[in-house]
Amino acid sequence: MHYDYKTSGTCSRVIHFDIDGDKISNISFDGGCNGNLKGISILANGLTVEQIEKAFSGLTCGLKPTSCPDQLARAVRKAYNEVNSGKLI
Repeated sequence: MHYDYKTSGTCSRVIHFDIDGDKISNISFDGGCNGNLKGISILANGLTVEQIEKAFSGLTCGLKPTSCPDQLARAVRKAYNEVNSGKLI
């Protein structure tokens, strides 16, 4: 299932990815630091929600209380919870 997550507090605006069970793939970002986000997308491709959370949750960018990787962790958790609660079909 495809999911789009509107970010908050980062230069990237939207994170796009697919979720199948707890596996995440086809990650891309709109906006943000292009090279860094391409790298994060490649590294996180095929990981589980838990693995992404473990790697990226709580990371900050400069003085901001969040970062693009932290937003990815939040996005995949939100998608996973919605899929498993039946909110997404």
